[in-house]
Amino acid sequence: MKNMVKNEMKMEFASKSANEAFARISVAAFVSQLDPTIEEIADIKTSVSEAVTNSIIHAYPNKDGIVKLKAILYEDEIEIEISDTGEGIENVEEAKEPLYTTKGNLERSGMGFTIMENFMDELKVESIVGLGTKVTMNKKIKKNADLENTY
Repeated sequence: MKNMVKNEMKMEFASKSANEAFARISVAAFVSQLDPTIEEIADIKTSVSEAVTNSIIHAYPNKDGIVKLKAILYEDEIEIEISDTGEGIENVEEAKEPLYTTKGNLERSGMGFTIMENFMDELKVESIVGLGTKVTMNKKIKKNADLENTY
């Protein structure tokens, strides 16, 4: 069971590539309340970037749409949810395979979900074709006292 919610942030933005940076920076500023390390912030920013880019590129390939971002801070953890109402993913397990991409013509590497899995502690992907996708990621934030005991 998670600790009590400390704070919550919600936003919606147009599926434009310029908004990927906005989402990444917003979540980094929001998680700073937990005093994360530089590495933890970098992991979170990269994971948010990958999830938002997936929504922009794959959910709405030939049209604009809305990407929703929700972040919840717990005492020592952040939960980030990024969702869209786009095309959805036909086979989530296949899409999570390293190097799998449906957009090779756009020079996509197919590593987005792999990066999210490696940089975050938990990753859950839910998708329904024609209705959209929701990516939920969690990362524990080490307390400064915990870091001091590791040296």
